[in-house]
Amino acid sequence: MKRRHFIAAAVAGYVLPAHARADALAGVGAASLNLLVAGPDGEQTSRWANAVALAMSAGFPGSPNILTQPVGGLDGVTGANRLDALVEPDGKTAAILPGAALIAWLTGDSRVHFDPTRWAPVMAGSNSGVLVVRLGDTVPSLAALQNFGTLRLAADQPESNDLPALIALNRMGVKVAPIFGLRGTAAKTKAFVAGDVDAVFLCGEGVPEDVAPLTANGGAVAFSIGRVIDGAVQTDPLFPGVPEATAFAPAASLLDSAYKAAAAAARLDYFVVLPRLSDSSALAAWRQAADSTVANPAMVAAASASSVVLHAAGDAIAELNALSISAADQAGLQTFLAAQFGWHAG
Repeated sequence: MKRRHFIAAAVAGYVLPAHARADALAGVGAASLNLLVAGPDGEQTSRWANAVALAMSAGFPGSPNILTQPVGGLDGVTGANRLDALVEPDGKTAAILPGAALIAWLTGDSRVHFDPTRWAPVMAGSNSGVLVVRLGDTVPSLAALQNFGTLRLAADQPESNDLPALIALNRMGVKVAPIFGLRGTAAKTKAFVAGDVDAVFLCGEGVPEDVAPLTANGGAVAFSIGRVIDGAVQTDPLFPGVPEATAFAPAASLLDSAYKAAAAAARLDYFVVLPRLSDSSALAAWRQAADSTVANPAMVAAASASSVVLHAAGDAIAELNALSISAADQAGLQTFLAAQFGWHAG
């Protein structure tokens, strides 16, 4: 088991101090709060939910018990639908969701019946995303990618974390032939090592360690999707010498908003929100608790082990604000996917 997976799973039970666990579970007489988990029990979002609930409890007066309620599949769509349809904006229930739910919304998945642009962000955890290309002795540059020929990109599907890479390369004028159906880092790495693909977009937890076998087999990191720091997208601190995609290539109007939205969705390992129209005082209380959570030593250690950066409300707001694209831009993205890859929303 990779260390990042162990830490994410174990933080709630083993990393936080024993007295903090006892206080949180006791509730000290305070009314319980709820954390709707958009994902199955025991999986990645659920593990982070347990850690967040326990750490965040201490940030509320009386250290109330925060009860986690897992629902739905890994992509978070079912949980997100429930958040919009059934959760009262009374401040008693927040939700934690994976960025995959935002990709589904952005690409027009027919199962989606929620609007993430109306949620009230509380906190988030973000991951890296980088494009690794086999260029031989050539230094990664826009010209090198444009002159490569047709770039065979390992990819899962358009409606996945590969979406920002597909959009970014199109904006750069790079010819791409995605090899779809390669789900997960292991499958993509195997294809790269075998010479079946020329490039891999790595995105998620533990990206720095996942880059190593690719660079050992002739890969070089060309660009990243950056990180939000102090409300703005900047160079990813885990890849300090690697330019963010929009800095790597000249500005272009085509799909700019769609790229920024897709990159934000792919960066979000998980995020915590309250439903729309939530009471302002309740929102302030959740955000204050989140401030203590992102500074909690156990949470910081778990995030570091997973190559995840913790964000308080300010940066979480900036990430979700990137989803506020026009209906025309969203339709343009879906038209692009259909024209380039024969994809249709479903």
